[in-house]
Formats: sequence, C-alpha cells, structure tokens
Amino acid sequence: MNQSTKKRQSGFTMIEIMVVVVIVAILAAYAVPTYLKYVESARASEAKSVIGNIENASKMYYQTYGEWPSDIDELERTGQLELDRSTKLKWAFEINLSRDGGTIKAESTEEMKGGAGKQVIYDRSRGVYTGYGTPESE
Repeated sequence: MNQSTKKRQSGFTMIEIMVVVVIVAILAAYAVPTYLKYVESARASEAKSVIGNIENASKMYYQTYGEWPSDIDELERTGQLELDRSTKLKWAFEINLSRDGGTIKAESTEEMKGGAGKQVIYDRSRGVYTGYGTPESE
C-alpha cells in the first residue's frame, strides 16, 4: 500500500462545516422573527377574545340602561360580564364607547410574560384591531 493513502482521514473539511453554519444562520435569521410574531399574536389573542366579550356585554348594558358603560367594573357589578382573575392580572381594559363607535383598549400589565405596556385596541366603528400582536404592529 502506498504511504500517502494511509494518512488520508475521513471527515468534514472546515469549508464544509462553515457552509453548514452559514445555512443554519440564514434559516435562524428568518425563523426567529417569525416565531416571535407568532408568540405576540398568541398572547394578544386573549385580549382580543376578552375585548369581544366586553363589546357584547356593553351592547347588552346599553340595551338595558340606555347608556354605555364607563368601565369594566360597571359591567361586572351589573352581571353583564365576568372576567377571570388571571385575565385581570395580565390585562387592564378601558372602555370608551358611543352610539357611533368608540374603542375598547387592553393594556398588558407586569404579570404578562410579554411585558407591561403592550396595547391592543379595538376600533368599534371600523371593526379593526390594532397594536400588539396584529399585522399592523410590524
């Protein structure tokens, strides 16, 4: 046997390893922001769901009392709405409704994993959500 063939070792070259690292880095650069947007959307979905419940409860309140509720506590006192304690710990809700539309705003508190100060706003006249976890927030 030839001496030069005995020294030959199998394995990956440094260039091959570098190419794989670059490909993984490119995939990660695309995947991580997409994943983070997905997480934001999932966290905001709780607020959107509760905002829908608040809107329905506010409509019932208006039909019963002839005026729009001023806050969530008023809806709960009259039995129009019931919110879980965990939801109240993560989100603070603000109602500003009128016959022509108005807004319902949810703002995250320190208890939410995404951090405090994230806002989800529902514009009742347009039927559109804006803010945290929505496509417009990009």
